[in-house]
Amino acid sequence: MIPDSDNPLAGLPSRAEIAAMILNKRPLRHTLAGWQHYRSRRGRLAPAPKMTARQLAAVPVDRRSDYDLYRRLTNVNLPIQQTPMLGKVTRVINRRLQGNALDQEDPTMPGIMVSGWGNHGKTATVCSIAAAFEDMWLDLHDHLNLASIPGTWDLHAPVAYIATPVTAKPKSLCQAILNFFGPDHGKWTLPQLSHQVADSLRDHGVKVLIIDDVNRLRMHRADDQDVLDLVRALMGFNVTLILTGVNIPGTGLLREATWDRTKRQWVLPPLETTRVHGLEVTQTERRFELVELDRFRYDTPAEMQAFLNHLRGIEVHLRLAKAKKGMLTANGMPEYLMRRTDGVVGTLGRLISDGAQEAMDSGKELIDESLLDEVVIGRDIPADEARPFGAATAPADPGTANAPGSKKSNNRRPGRNTVFDDSGPAAEGLNG
Repeated sequence: MIPDSDNPLAGLPSRAEIAAMILNKRPLRHTLAGWQHYRSRRGRLAPAPKMTARQLAAVPVDRRSDYDLYRRLTNVNLPIQQTPMLGKVTRVINRRLQGNALDQEDPTMPGIMVSGWGNHGKTATVCSIAAAFEDMWLDLHDHLNLASIPGTWDLHAPVAYIATPVTAKPKSLCQAILNFFGPDHGKWTLPQLSHQVADSLRDHGVKVLIIDDVNRLRMHRADDQDVLDLVRALMGFNVTLILTGVNIPGTGLLREATWDRTKRQWVLPPLETTRVHGLEVTQTERRFELVELDRFRYDTPAEMQAFLNHLRGIEVHLRLAKAKKGMLTANGMPEYLMRRTDGVVGTLGRLISDGAQEAMDSGKELIDESLLDEVVIGRDIPADEARPFGAATAPADPGTANAPGSKKSNNRRPGRNTVFDDSGPAAEGLNG
């Protein structure tokens, strides 16, 4: 909303309304109340009205602080934009969510693993996709839980979100799931907790269970191996599991998996010992699709254009009085931003939002290279130093890469990361 020249305050909320935006209580996302708060309010922050330097100078002193606070709020909360990486990952996850939700035959649902380096936006991407799925699912069922038991008050929760416990054990994972719904699970044994988890997922109509930060699991620890066994058992509870984490192939979670070239997905071998909730886990193979969320690239014309489009989307969102068209997209700025951030979405957003605050604080009211030089941010792993995802666990041809007589090339530079759809294991997408 742009104020007209006669009334620069047009569209500016009152001080109380601005305070309500900032002080709005946000429950933790890994609780049902927190997830519903996130789902119902995501993307609803209306940006501050645009003002030129002349219009800003005409704002009364008592309202100037209100406007500055509102546009600072706008500059910090950059919108989630569609990117080539996000688009591909979205299609893969949506295909799995909708396919599993409509499957009326097999109660064992294939899952998804979303991997990527830090600040690539894994959690934000997965939560956004899952929230949109929940909106669709609730509308489809008129917000009713058709699986609810008569006489109970179970809330309908098509999506549940939890984080992997720091010291993960099967009991702590069960407790984290139950804590999402809020029941008092007391000092129950693992079989009792497992039984309650199955009941809670069913009674609340859960279709998607997101388990974040699975990179906390390390397969050399017995407890973590037991947790992974429990996770695989949850796939038999008629829910779609989405696991997210940093460099999942490097954690060993897929160490026992094999790549099925016919089904074009990772297949986890049957377990031989674990029993959860009275179900024999070896009843069916447990499968996951591995997708990887990459950074922006700047090598081809298409990649350059995608990066420019993203910068343009940020540029029109920023509220700086002296901002000009092309502030982020012209005069070498794209190359500068790529060099500073390696194309990592989260790092890029933090650099620009911090730069916008510095532009306001300094009175410069625009972003340029000299201003951003003063902004210190963390740096992601450079592409030429990072080990390609899955390089040690997903050979280009699982059936032949390690065969006798096969040769390894040592004169190839490290490949670049790509976003993997269902075109094969991770390393098949590497470019030398």
